[in-house]
Amino acid sequence: MYNPFSPTRVELAMMIRRFCSVLRVPGKSELLLVFLFGAGFVALPVLALLPSLWGFTAAWAVTYLADEVLHERAPGFVRRLAALQLSRTMRFAVRSVMLLALADRMDAPDALLIVGLAVFSVHFLLVMLYSAVHHAIRRRRILPVVVRNLDMSGLEIPARPPAYLYRRFLRKLLHLDLPAQAGLLAALATGTNYPAHVGYALTLGATVAAVLALLVRLRAVRRMPGREAVLAGVNRQLAAHRPEVALYFSFAAVSRDFMYQVNMWIETLERLDLRPVIVLRERASFRFLGRTRLPVVCVPKADDLAELDLSAVKVVLYPGNAGKNVHMLRIAEAKHVFIGHGDSDKLASSNRVSKVYDEIWVAGKAGRDRYRRVRHAISDDAIVEVGRPQLAPVQLHTDRVPGPVPVVLYAPTWEGWSDDDCHTSLIPMGVPLIGKLLAEGVRVVYKPHPLTGKRSAEAAAADRTIRELLRADDDRATASAGPRLQEIRARLDELSGRHEGDDAQQLSEARVPDGAGAAEWHELRAAWHRLFWESRSGARHHVILDQLPTLYECFNQADILISDVSSVVADFVASLKPYVLTNARDLSDEEFRAAYTTAGGAYLLDRACAQLPEILRSVREPRNDPMAPARRTLKEYVLGPDHPTSMERFNAAVNTLAAQATALDPGLTTVP
Repeated sequence: MYNPFSPTRVELAMMIRRFCSVLRVPGKSELLLVFLFGAGFVALPVLALLPSLWGFTAAWAVTYLADEVLHERAPGFVRRLAALQLSRTMRFAVRSVMLLALADRMDAPDALLIVGLAVFSVHFLLVMLYSAVHHAIRRRRILPVVVRNLDMSGLEIPARPPAYLYRRFLRKLLHLDLPAQAGLLAALATGTNYPAHVGYALTLGATVAAVLALLVRLRAVRRMPGREAVLAGVNRQLAAHRPEVALYFSFAAVSRDFMYQVNMWIETLERLDLRPVIVLRERASFRFLGRTRLPVVCVPKADDLAELDLSAVKVVLYPGNAGKNVHMLRIAEAKHVFIGHGDSDKLASSNRVSKVYDEIWVAGKAGRDRYRRVRHAISDDAIVEVGRPQLAPVQLHTDRVPGPVPVVLYAPTWEGWSDDDCHTSLIPMGVPLIGKLLAEGVRVVYKPHPLTGKRSAEAAAADRTIRELLRADDDRATASAGPRLQEIRARLDELSGRHEGDDAQQLSEARVPDGAGAAEWHELRAAWHRLFWESRSGARHHVILDQLPTLYECFNQADILISDVSSVVADFVASLKPYVLTNARDLSDEEFRAAYTTAGGAYLLDRACAQLPEILRSVREPRNDPMAPARRTLKEYVLGPDHPTSMERFNAAVNTLAAQATALDPGLTTVP
């Protein structure tokens, strides 16, 4: 008989899926582990009260093993458990309490129970003490400044405690209860107390030894140089380098996804006439900063930034608008320039906030006109056209010989910080667009914006669906070059200048790089890209989510780009290849082209993708490309002239502004 309150199988499956989504359980195998994990913990009190020694032992072992495997394979699920107050420490405590309950129900001697309770209690107290000492060491090793490519060998910084004492310490310490728990189970099985006493002694002895070893390291860390000594050491190095140009970057939620805003400018900075320095404000940014031979200083606190010797800096470049920019804008002697992280028709590329800078540097006349439309906000004299030096690696249309199957690069933007600034095509048309591209028999390279799905669950869902569609359609074999690619990538990481560890370890390992490393890095990166594309020549489609291959390498592999209103389109214009702008709101062609400058040389694609077959003819039949003349005109308007080069114009703009700063303050003289 039908019961309206009883869920059907489909409804039950959907409920389980939603539950797993909330707890961030990634796949079917992990779901089985979660079931065993949960069933084991539910069974522990039941089997302790029955009592059932062998059943309890089995459940006890399952919870231990499942807990460990889930930490490796489903860390999101484990973190969510901690948020629900089911932390690792709580789970270990539950096992100990249930084991003592089992021993009591099996009429174990009172002395065995009392000693067991004392051992488990002391063990947890020692874990708390170890955590406090670890916290004290970690706090002392946090320094006011972290640097790269400056020689800090003059500072005597104690070595970090060895990894077996310092990393994942809670996980290791809690597992020291295993001898005591196994010994008590063996005592209950054999009816003798000897195994329990041995286990108790091993647990206490090992935990006490670990605490004592860390206390020795605490004494050593007391020799850590103080704030004044660290700042003085960094200032000595800065005084020797005398940087004249600073790239300043701050972002509230720094991750790999945001650091492209800095990384895109590194090679440009390295080619300047004047001496640059990179100033970062968040420690996390150090992990994702690209390879550079330039000095880098990371100063989280404004008070410490004010203590740095940046007296020789004449020009400060800002790739982003952030609240902490005011801490650098206070330097009245320097000239402050907003350079952004790409020209586009988005609101961020013509922000009124940019009025706080002395100058705003844009790629071409399109950027100047964009700011002119922000009435009474930005003076036209403050706009300088410098081109896009980063686009040198982008190959021209004539440099690529198309293959038999057209290569379509789909690079949608993300959903933006608000709905007003949402230009992504992923949500309204991304999935059907990919479906139509697959039906056309083209090869798809899918490279979503690194922030895709950060704000919108719909965008994240569309992104996942597109990846699944491309993987399902990609049934061709690829060459096995994975190990070699990993080997090259590991060497690239070594040459990047990045160091693992905390502030103190990074500062102690900071040295001035040699030139040989830079040459090797460029050679290896070129080899990585060449091997990547060669090894995947048999694959039909590519999903690019990592930093490599780079966006510009994807440009060079593509015959046509499909994208949204973003700086990706403006950069792709440099190739003179056909490109498509998505018109997800189905505006008229005239209205869309009037609203967005980069639409001037684009094919427009409505939400239904009705024009897609005709658009692809521009690649399949190059003579049938009516937008080619418009692209040539648009390139100079958006990116500026080819001569002088963008690098020459950018370098000249830096030199000119530095000269102005020197004229206002003769103390800022250029030192050879």
